[in-house]
Order: sequence, then C-alpha cells, then structure tokens
Amino acid sequence: MKVESERLAALAGVAWRIRRLALRMGEVQGQGYIGQALGYADVLAVAYGYALRLRPDEPGWPDRDRFLLSHGHYAIAHYAALIEAGVIPETELETYGSDDSRLPMSGMAGYTPGMEISGGSLGQGLAIGVGMALALRFKGSPSLVYNSMSDGELDEGATWEAAMSAAHHGLGNLICLVDINNQQADGPSGRVLGFEPLEQKWASFGWHTQRVDGNDLAALVAAFDTARSLTDPSPRVILCDTLMGKGVPFLERREKNHFIRVDPPEWQQALDFLDQNRPTESADA
Repeated sequence: MKVESERLAALAGVAWRIRRLALRMGEVQGQGYIGQALGYADVLAVAYGYALRLRPDEPGWPDRDRFLLSHGHYAIAHYAALIEAGVIPETELETYGSDDSRLPMSGMAGYTPGMEISGGSLGQGLAIGVGMALALRFKGSPSLVYNSMSDGELDEGATWEAAMSAAHHGLGNLICLVDINNQQADGPSGRVLGFEPLEQKWASFGWHTQRVDGNDLAALVAAFDTARSLTDPSPRVILCDTLMGKGVPFLERREKNHFIRVDPPEWQQALDFLDQNRPTESADA
C-alpha cells in the first residue's frame, strides 16, 4: 500500500506540472485548447509518468511504445507531457504557436520530437494505429500502440471502421484512450451526435472495454495495468470521463470551453490557483 500511495503521489505531481506547463504555453498566445489540457492531464500523467516505455533522449527508439495524438488540437497538453517526460526542453514552451516553433498549435509529426503522427484532421488516428499495431506484430516487436482520441471523433465513420478492423485482426497490442469531456466545437458532444452507450458499443465491436473517471489517478493506473496485462488478442479501450478545465475552478465553470480566450490577468490567477493546490510530492520534484 505504501508503494501504491507513493506512486499516486508522484503521479499527482506529474499531472500538476503538466497542467502548469500547458497554462504557461497558453499564456504565450493568450488562447488555446486549455480546457482539454487541464481535463486530460491526469490521463497523460499516467501514460507518460507510469505506463509508456520510452527513452526521452532517443524519441525514435525502435522498441518504444507509440503514443498517437489523433486529436491534434490537444497538442498543448501533449507538449506539456513531453516536456515533463524530458523529451522536449522546457525552454521551448515560450515558442508555442509561434513561427518556426517545434510546438505548433496542432500536433505535427515532422516538427516535434515524440509526436508520432499529424492529427489535425479528426478520426484518422485509430486507423493509423491499426496499421502501426499490425506492422509491429509482423516484426515481432513488444511495443504497444496507444491511440489517444476525443469523444468528438466518435462522430467519424472511419473511427468505427478502424475499431472493427482492429478486432478482426486481433490487435492485442493496441490500446485506445478516449477523452469523454462531452464538448466539441459545435457544442456538447452527446447533443451533436448521441454516442451512448459507449461501453456496449465498443464491446460489440470486439474490444476489451473499461470506463473510468479520467481525473482519478488510482482508477487510471488500474485501467492501464489491466489493458497492458491482458493476454487475449482483443484490442483494448479505456473510456476516460474528464472535466474540462480541471483544477482551475473558473475555467471548469465556463459553459463553452472548447477553445478558450483568457484575459491577461486570468492566466496568473489560474497559475496561482494551481500553485496554492500543489501536491505534496511535487514540492521536492
């Protein structure tokens, strides 16, 4: 129990730093997909602080696990995770979204170390993940492919074609992470196109399905452990219910927070709130 509590405390520190790094990048442009970054930070903390096999100084290591950012507009969150993992220098966050930066506002594989795909057009990541997982299996590689996607991508037919294909090919080396924050550009995701009941739908497509509170680190660790330890050939999906703006109350309460423009004083207010609620572990990190 002590080891488990220490692990969760450490991951709380990782999530706190990811949120803080994302806010600092958002302040550079005065706007961005901050709600998603704050809401998804716990998932990224468990992925990069616990589950993924990678070498920060060798992003192209052949035996690395692949993390595909299908929802390319979450790049600000992914960059924060890559900075926290040591793949990208923290000094580069000041260039976020600027000309010639390695950190464009939408994730692009050709620009950023650790960015496996360009995911700006939603609904393509899972299909790419199927191809990668097949190729890795043919090579006899132990690597896993994690496809990170948004609930808005459940509107896309290509997503479900890829889901069916993954089950058909028995891709047990493919893990899909779905951020369910019920928000997309046109409004609440479930209102734009109803997608429930998600557990039953993914299971009917032949996937091992788990649904967890995406802001509960213990639940996330358990879900990742289960997904990684299964021995059957089914692909695995972790449905993560998250709260947009998590950790900054005035952003949590915003009705429309898909893309946030924040007044200059509010950036510091958000950072101050995070600092006031800094996890104990991170004080010595």
